[in-house]
Amino acid sequence: MKLFSGRGTYYNPENQYEKTKRGKFFEEGIDKADKLPAITRSFIDNSKGILSKNDSPDIPFQYSINPYQGCEHGCIYCYARNSHNYYGFSAGLDFEVNIIAKPNAATLLEKEFMKKNWRPEPIIMSGNTDCYQPAERKLKITRGLLEVFLKYRHPVSIITKNVLILRDIYILKELAALQLLRVAITITTLCEETRLAMEPRTVHGEKKIKAIAKLSAAGIPVSVMMGPIIPGINGHEIEDILKRASDAGALNGSYTMIRLNGAVGELFTQWLQTYYPDRTEKVLSAIRSLHGGNLNDSRWGLRMKGEGALATTFHMLFKAAKKKYFQDCSLPPFNTKAFIKGGQYPLF
Repeated sequence: MKLFSGRGTYYNPENQYEKTKRGKFFEEGIDKADKLPAITRSFIDNSKGILSKNDSPDIPFQYSINPYQGCEHGCIYCYARNSHNYYGFSAGLDFEVNIIAKPNAATLLEKEFMKKNWRPEPIIMSGNTDCYQPAERKLKITRGLLEVFLKYRHPVSIITKNVLILRDIYILKELAALQLLRVAITITTLCEETRLAMEPRTVHGEKKIKAIAKLSAAGIPVSVMMGPIIPGINGHEIEDILKRASDAGALNGSYTMIRLNGAVGELFTQWLQTYYPDRTEKVLSAIRSLHGGNLNDSRWGLRMKGEGALATTFHMLFKAAKKKYFQDCSLPPFNTKAFIKGGQYPLF
């Protein structure tokens, strides 16, 4: 079946929360995938809060901010796809073309920092979807948030796979100089053919390496995130990615194993059948071996690392490569003492 250029999937699986189903069905077959709308649309989220609080024991942060829901990057493996169901959309093509933006994010964040009982601790940007996805180029919501972090001297950590982050390097440098910033660049593959199929609207892996170099040269502490590792697709790239990132100035490396939660299992299976039909069953079997015979595992502590012989093998490979290329490196600690209540320096 023909796929959209620049989209991760052509298909919209059912939304588990919808009681009714919508669709057009013609025996003549005139509603094929290439007839579906693939134009990006923007929606406004007027939520009264911007911070998401996390209580998962295997995630090392309490608060996160997602300026956008849905993501044009189109990564077929993305665990965040299922969150689009809460907005009445599908985890499939809907996730990539219906982007929900939060233009009042900076104002909401400032209100949080103004509260008398607020205590500064690192806040993660992009805990769910990328804060530097294509919509940010025009809307500049992430930039506005960074300006608030700088104004209040508040620590922030950014995860992204888009070199658009370099646009804001002047703000990032100021945050880094005060030890208020860490950046993680996600590199899933350095193979352009794999990237185009698996995460079509991200940038070339080589550009991500160059972004690491530019951030590092600007004094910004940066690490590389290899997420996710997918057996039979990119597992063989572990050492190369860590070496290239280290050579570019990255100070640390981390990874997650693939897990196909909710509708992502169906989407990923269709993707494999389209792009890698000769290894579909082999890859799915390997993923199941990581999660006790299932494509997904929601157990804390195991869901992102997996278990079993194959998971142990990948862990040892990553550990060895990390020791080899990051042995004398470390990320600087966050400075939580610089926080300025009210966002202004004291006059006296």
